[in-house]
Amino acid sequence: MIELQKKIDQVCSVLANAVHDYAPVIFANSLGAEDMVLTDLINKYQPSIEMFSLDTGRLPQETYDLMQKVRAHYSVPLKIFFPATQTVEKYVALNGVNGFYDSVELRKSCCHMRKVEPLSRALAGKRAWITGMRREQAATRGVLQVSGLDADNGLQKFNPLLDWSNADVWKYLKQYEVPYNELHDRFYPSIGCAPCTRAITPGEDIRSGRWWWENAQNKECGLHVNKISPIKQV
Repeated sequence: MIELQKKIDQVCSVLANAVHDYAPVIFANSLGAEDMVLTDLINKYQPSIEMFSLDTGRLPQETYDLMQKVRAHYSVPLKIFFPATQTVEKYVALNGVNGFYDSVELRKSCCHMRKVEPLSRALAGKRAWITGMRREQAATRGVLQVSGLDADNGLQKFNPLLDWSNADVWKYLKQYEVPYNELHDRFYPSIGCAPCTRAITPGEDIRSGRWWWENAQNKECGLHVNKISPIKQV
């Protein structure tokens, strides 16, 4: 309990510093377990931080159910951004509705139109954004910093839960009775679009259920693989 409270205090400090130094700040809420921790903390301690989620058009029903719970449970509004309709229609006309299975390039193109482009609209006019990424989630996230300049998006990026363990996340969710995606109880530790996410088996890496037909080096959607220059630790 004491160790968890220390980590909570550290997150609150990161959030407070982000607001103090870089307002306006926005939180990219994927509605995963980690992001529900941040949803709860932001609502309690930094409600001036705006919050958004990306509706790709291919999300599981359980994720939409959680969106409604967040709306009912928290006072900070959850704004939803969608992909550009004409871009999706063109992609489907050329590649089919499930063309992303055919190659890494087509999968990344799908992620770009459904996630990266809407993200750029969500971040417009902000000076910093918050994510729930943790180092232990994937090999591609081992070099992340708590705070760094996101040069691709032109603003500061904060990862307050970077050093939290999966056990820390779930301890917080249970202790504070935070709503979470029901798919987590069905062995989905990482949840994205429905056709690109599966349950995992005991012993598998927690990201192995995402884009499982690809190798581990490709398992990012483009939201968090840009070059980040560490500026300062907070």
